[in-house]
Amino acid sequence: MFFHISIPNSCCCCSFMFRLLIDLDTTYTLRQLSYCHDEESSALLQFKQSLTIDASASGLEGAYPKVLSWKQAQGGNNTNCCTWDGVECDEHTGHVIGLDLRSSCLYGSIHSNSSLFRLVHLQRLNLADNHFNYSQIPTSIRNFPRLTHLDLSASVFSGPVPDSFANLTKLSVFRISTSLLTGPIPSWLGNFSELEYLDFGYNKLSGSIPTSFSNLTDLQILYLQSNNLSGIVEFQTFQHLQNLNQLDLRSNSLEFLSESTAVNASTVPQFTQLRLTSCNIKEFPYFLRYQKHLEQLMLNKNKIHGQVPKWMWNMSTESLIRLDISENFLSGQLPVFFPWVNQLHLSLSSNMFHGPLPIPASSTLVYEANDNKFTGKLSPVICNMSSLRALVLDNNNLSGMIPQCFGNFSDRLTLLLLRNNSFHGTLPQTYTNKSNLRILDVSQNQLQGQLPRSLANCLMLETLVLSNNYFNDVFPFWMATLPELKLLAMRHNAFQGLIGKPENNQQFPQLRVLDISHNNFTGKFVAEYIFSKYAMRSVNQSSYMRFGINYSSGNNDWLIYASTINITIKGVDRYYPRVQEAFAVIDISSNKFEGKIDESIGSLKGLWSLNFSNNLLSGGIPSSFGNLTNLEVLDLSNNKLWGEIPKQFAQLTFLAEFDVSHNNLTGPIPRGPQLNTFSSTSYEGNPGLCGDPLPKRCQSSNAPPQLPPSSTEENDSGSEFEWAFVLAGCGSGFVVGVVLADLAITRRREFFLEIVGTLIRLMEMITSWKGFGR
Repeated sequence: MFFHISIPNSCCCCSFMFRLLIDLDTTYTLRQLSYCHDEESSALLQFKQSLTIDASASGLEGAYPKVLSWKQAQGGNNTNCCTWDGVECDEHTGHVIGLDLRSSCLYGSIHSNSSLFRLVHLQRLNLADNHFNYSQIPTSIRNFPRLTHLDLSASVFSGPVPDSFANLTKLSVFRISTSLLTGPIPSWLGNFSELEYLDFGYNKLSGSIPTSFSNLTDLQILYLQSNNLSGIVEFQTFQHLQNLNQLDLRSNSLEFLSESTAVNASTVPQFTQLRLTSCNIKEFPYFLRYQKHLEQLMLNKNKIHGQVPKWMWNMSTESLIRLDISENFLSGQLPVFFPWVNQLHLSLSSNMFHGPLPIPASSTLVYEANDNKFTGKLSPVICNMSSLRALVLDNNNLSGMIPQCFGNFSDRLTLLLLRNNSFHGTLPQTYTNKSNLRILDVSQNQLQGQLPRSLANCLMLETLVLSNNYFNDVFPFWMATLPELKLLAMRHNAFQGLIGKPENNQQFPQLRVLDISHNNFTGKFVAEYIFSKYAMRSVNQSSYMRFGINYSSGNNDWLIYASTINITIKGVDRYYPRVQEAFAVIDISSNKFEGKIDESIGSLKGLWSLNFSNNLLSGGIPSSFGNLTNLEVLDLSNNKLWGEIPKQFAQLTFLAEFDVSHNNLTGPIPRGPQLNTFSSTSYEGNPGLCGDPLPKRCQSSNAPPQLPPSSTEENDSGSEFEWAFVLAGCGSGFVVGVVLADLAITRRREFFLEIVGTLIRLMEMITSWKGFGR
């Protein structure tokens, strides 16, 4: 860059040059001072050394160890800490005035004698999202009287807010959320006249909200949610805080007394966000009628009863984005159309509303009206809600057919819950390959017919629940093309036929939960036709099958939805509102499956629950089941299984529910840490079983097993031929039986060893009967 300097005459030349030299000297001096002071760079380096770097100490996206850039200068040069990551210096004095170490993977305790507190010129300090090892907040922060911004959130501090903080009266932003703070909220906070943002949410603070908060006339944001606060909240505490626009008191034990209807509209704060979830509110706060700029109103999980007041329909009609009045005791009939024209999220769930289902604005992204008493058909106007991402209408009395537009009316739709209504007819037939549908639940309705093959276009589908309807179709192998399908529930329908080997040998790549119980399936059940061993591996994680929906553009506002399922255990349905990723379930009970149990099931190491009850299964219980070390539920009852309970079952140390009753099992019951805990009902209906907990004692370890069932109970070809010789041996003597069996060797060699073994067992049985007669 070039400068042109014009000197008007020679007499002022000297004075001009003199001033120029002074300015250059001053600039040089300031540049020298832009290097931080040695004692401050030394203090920062000592602070760095007092902590360790641990990647798990920070949980937010983008976390990295900022202090790794803090290094002593080499060769005796001055160390310029002002260039270090997270360090801010005053451009004139060179003093460190800001320290931003949020999400820096710091681990350890900060003691009051830490070198950090030698930075006495500090104005802004951010240590959020680190792990300070449950230590108490150091009292020496009082050494920073110039502090205007202090953020210690999500850094695992514990204990009370130190009283030494009382002299930090210049604070405008004060955040210690998501920590382990205890004790009361200090009343001296009312003296912080410059405070604009106070966030103590998600702690364990107790006591009441100090009345001194009424002095915080500059306060704009107050977050106290999810603590143990109690007492009565007086609206007068906030009535004169004209700048207050965001208030969050949800999830405490607070109680609001009703404010007078003579509230002065001119003194009521104009809120943009008001979150009063779980605050024991018994009626709609009257001051809401004066709100013109509300964007979010959360009154859910309270005790509000009766009808919604009519003045609510005139409140913040242009600005309201989110309204949540779920989980109250509200009743009555609602308007056909809601007045909030820019609404994104509306939740009416878990009340007692009745009549036709209201229709929100077409801009709505999430609409929850479940667990009410809405009746009648769905209005076709609902198809105009082309922005919908989640529609939750389960547990109502809605009827008619599901609108065909639901198949493709919104490519953005990710969640559709219509469970437990009275819908009839068929499922919508058209689903496009642009669909983002992840959970579809239409269970407990009156739907019928075949499944639409276009569901194969929903490549994002993770959970499909079709249970308790009248669907009549074959097993949907065509869904194996869905790469994300993890849960498929089809129980209590009229699905039928064989589940044979698929033509293309394609397995379901991610399927972990399959419930096809209470249908009309026949033939053998071969697990490897359906399940991938990779998908059914053991998963050591506690995460759930869930996903989030951001219902607000420009804000980090998420709603979390999880897959749900009913599992039958010992004939009792258990509802799981959340399904873990590690959950692996096979339920084929109450069908007409026959033949031997598939040995390959023993290789599905991640199985948690296995229910094969109420079928026509025969043969022995595979010893490979002993490999299912994660198994907690095993039900093989009401079949035609024979032989002994495998001794390998003693290895199933997590088994909590076990039922092999009403089969033809014989021999001793194995003993093991979990097997010893089950009552006799788990084994009843097997006369040949013996040992604890049954009253029948085993005579010896070689107690003879009961005869296998007859050929009518066994599907293997040749069994009728085999047992003809056994019966012949019983009627004409063992020698004749052996001769006939020997003749059979030339025709069916594979039966020889089993026939001989059976004859030996018959001889032992007769011997034991003779001994018993004596």
